[in-house]
Amino acid sequence: MRNSKLKEVRNAWKHSRFFFGKNKVMALAFGRSPETEIMNGLYKFSTKLVNEVGVLFTSKSKEDVVDWFDKYSEHDYARTGNIATSTVELDEGPLVQFSHAIEPHLRKLGLPVALKKGVVTMLQSHTVCKENEKLTAEQAKVLKLLKIVMSQFSIHLQCMWEKDSGECSVFDVKEKEVMFNKVRVTTDDQVYDYVESEQKENMEVENVVKREKTVRRSLRIKNKSH
Repeated sequence: MRNSKLKEVRNAWKHSRFFFGKNKVMALAFGRSPETEIMNGLYKFSTKLVNEVGVLFTSKSKEDVVDWFDKYSEHDYARTGNIATSTVELDEGPLVQFSHAIEPHLRKLGLPVALKKGVVTMLQSHTVCKENEKLTAEQAKVLKLLKIVMSQFSIHLQCMWEKDSGECSVFDVKEKEVMFNKVRVTTDDQVYDYVESEQKENMEVENVVKREKTVRRSLRIKNKSH
């Protein structure tokens, strides 16, 4: 969990109290059964304390809490081990956003670059990462250098216990709308797009054909030189 983002949420909810600790300890404190619960119906809430969760104590209404957390979402750079939400491709050609001094570092990160007239230049098109694949440390660093934000920090409400009624209600987890799943970086721009599954398959076939043509062309050139 990202502490900087969580700190922002805590500041926004200073009138309430967040608790993050060991789930088993918190569940034990609330009570795990009707016989051990400290307040009516609270044992049902304790059964939901699994995985990476926290507890919010607040006097705000259910409507206020749900409305705020439904709207809250912060974007951040993806880290090593995160799952890529988009396919990111770099076009062949100059990368004017980079200083010439960073060219050796980009090569170490796996980018096929070289300096041409003092400008960092992609020697060929390159796929930085693919959608739904785990990011390596190098890929995460390249994405940050390109200023491509791929991680989204949000808090999902799972359940709520009300003191007055003793009822424990479970929330439906809402899927966040995906705005794009492909990013193409050109010489001086970034193009964001959403590609359907069928389109992806067609594009992959086209890329295979292009690579085969490039290999054949390369072979012809080598044969002629001999």
